[in-house]
Amino acid sequence: MKGVGGGLAAPGDYVYFKSIVPLHKISIGPKLWRYYDFGPKVVPPLVCIPGIAGTADVYYKQIMSLCMKGYRVISIDVPQVWNHHEWIHSFEKFLDSMNIHHVHIYGTSLGGFLAQIFAQHRPRRVKSLILSNTFLETHKFAAAMPWSPVVNWTPSFLLKRYLLTGIRDGPHEPFIADSVDFVVGQVETLSRDDLSSRLMLNVNVASVGSLMQPDSLITIMDTNDYSAVPQQLKDQLNERYPGARRAVLKTGGDFPFLSRPDEVNLYLQLHLRRVGVEPRPDLVQGFTRNGTAGGSKDQKDGGDSFGDSPEDNGHRGSGGSDHDVRYRGFESHDSDELIPTSTMY
Repeated sequence: MKGVGGGLAAPGDYVYFKSIVPLHKISIGPKLWRYYDFGPKVVPPLVCIPGIAGTADVYYKQIMSLCMKGYRVISIDVPQVWNHHEWIHSFEKFLDSMNIHHVHIYGTSLGGFLAQIFAQHRPRRVKSLILSNTFLETHKFAAAMPWSPVVNWTPSFLLKRYLLTGIRDGPHEPFIADSVDFVVGQVETLSRDDLSSRLMLNVNVASVGSLMQPDSLITIMDTNDYSAVPQQLKDQLNERYPGARRAVLKTGGDFPFLSRPDEVNLYLQLHLRRVGVEPRPDLVQGFTRNGTAGGSKDQKDGGDSFGDSPEDNGHRGSGGSDHDVRYRGFESHDSDELIPTSTMY
């Protein structure tokens, strides 16, 4: 079986995900938005924004896990926008088209930067932020890419090669190697304009200004082993938000949402509970194939739910409890009863 990008076989849980969760495409003006929207529509959504190499698909493990618990998750592709001003207006129009007024955003790498930029300029629409392996300003990336003025004329294969050089070569632990393979497969699905527009967003010189959101509504989730984002930039982010909650994963690489999904999903759930998002697990059994929450009739008529998910026989496990994870400011007493504490250390 060919996998994403025509390479290795796709992970079994991803194949199941694709069979259950529909991919949506919508044109808003000249922009094509590609996204997944799953979970009870009555719950305020968590919007996931990927980095340069990511697509809406890279968060499939978060969609499967959180939606099963009664949360609504929207995972997007960053459309072909060429500057940060265009990003702000395009994302706002996207939310308007879906009649979504307020969001919680989980952004990784470039996605985390775009989340902060949007929160700065549209503060009333962003209720909270989860930022992972991300940064506050793009000056370092601009300096490292002096050929950015000709990016629009650069062949696709060169853009992909440049992009993939930012992903650390092996040897990797098996779960990290799997996450890299998956993302590389996703990069192969991107067009030249997709790649060049994302690179321009990463190198257009800009920095995040002050946010109206208090630090208490921000969680910073980083991996302690390595990532493409320099440690200096991650430290800068931590200094900007001294009161933010911090989730630290001992390992996970650039893509912890794929390599450490259990830990990432737990931290996302802790964050959402803390900022007041109430899940609706009572609607989970009503999930139907079109991604909406239906009634019992939908289930009888063959509507699928994640509760029937087969064992993943095409993807290595996430490693789980044998690796250290720390969450500053929270304590988990039970996987179904997440109790925040006031202790910060």
